[in-house]
Amino acid sequence: MVLEASDCRAAFDLIEKQSDFDLVLLDLGLPGRHGLEALEELRVSHPALPVVVLSSASDRASVTRALDQGAMGYITKESSNEVLINALRLVLSGGIYIPPEILTRWDPLLTAEPHGGPPSQRGRPQRKPADLGLSDRQAQVLKLLLEGKSNKLICRELDLAESTVKNHVTLILKALNVTNRTQAVIAVAEMGLTVDPTPSPVSRGNAD
Repeated sequence: MVLEASDCRAAFDLIEKQSDFDLVLLDLGLPGRHGLEALEELRVSHPALPVVVLSSASDRASVTRALDQGAMGYITKESSNEVLINALRLVLSGGIYIPPEILTRWDPLLTAEPHGGPPSQRGRPQRKPADLGLSDRQAQVLKLLLEGKSNKLICRELDLAESTVKNHVTLILKALNVTNRTQAVIAVAEMGLTVDPTPSPVSRGNAD
């Protein structure tokens, strides 16, 4: 079932009344509140709910801001219906969607595939976290980090101490050769890094 709202207040009312949404497609031009403010509020009030941004802006700064606020995808309004549907499917499966043309601007070695497919990577085979020297536990942390979850939420989900999560995040950023979470999202997309679904948490005594 798909529900629509004409402004931010109506959208938040729907989300509060319906607790089983799979995803929110947020138009940054929706009346009632600045789009990024609405995105930030959604990430705080419903941290487990994936939010994909729809925007007329297609510049690097706009994409970076949205990802930094916890968006799981960024779709430009000039995208075709096919691209939109494929992007939403990707996010629903646990992935992150960044327009191929945006990725190309970050890295000239990347070229966009037709029909909204992921950018091809010349001479870059798909990798797994282990290929970067990351442990299984760090791969779990990376997946949750890519979902926009805070260290505290990662602690709860994996039953880890906050200091342990902080150490894992530091090592993950180092392995990706980035300095913050937004850059990590972009790096993972550029590498074609495959992050497997997060296994069930283990007890803290067995955590690494």
